[in-house]
Amino acid sequence: MYQNILIVCVGNICRSPTGERLLQSKLPKLNVSSAGIRALAGRDADFQAIKTALNHGTIVAGHTARQLTAEMCRQADLILVMEPGHIDAVADILPAARSKTMLFGQWLPRKSIPDPFRQSEEVFEAVYLQLEEAAAQWAAKLAKQS
Repeated sequence: MYQNILIVCVGNICRSPTGERLLQSKLPKLNVSSAGIRALAGRDADFQAIKTALNHGTIVAGHTARQLTAEMCRQADLILVMEPGHIDAVADILPAARSKTMLFGQWLPRKSIPDPFRQSEEVFEAVYLQLEEAAAQWAAKLAKQS
C-alpha cells in the first residue's frame, strides 16, 4: 500500500510542487511531498507556477524547495518523476529506489512533463494541465488500493 508519495523534478520550484499539491488535494489521507534532483533548495516555488496554479484554484504558494536525498527515497513508497532521465537520477541517489520510481505522466499520451522554468505563461498553462491530468490518473489508481 502506498502511503508516502514523493514527487520529483529538477529544481523543485515548478512541476513537483504543483504535482504535490494536486495529488494531495485528491488523496488527502496520503502523505505527498516533493523534492528536486538539483533543487534550488530554500527557494519559494516559481512565481509563474504559483500564479498558474492559483488560476485553477490550486495553492502552491508557501512551498520551499528541497534537495532530494537517499533518506527521502528510502521513506517513499512511490516516487513519481517528470521525465525518464529522472528515474536514473533517483537511482543514482539510491539504487534500490529504481523499482518504486515511475513517471508522474505514466498514463498520459506524452508521458514526459516538460520543465516550464523561464518559459511563457502558455507553457506553464500547458504543463499545469498535464500535471492536473496526471494527478487525476494517479489518484484514480491509488484510490483503488485502499
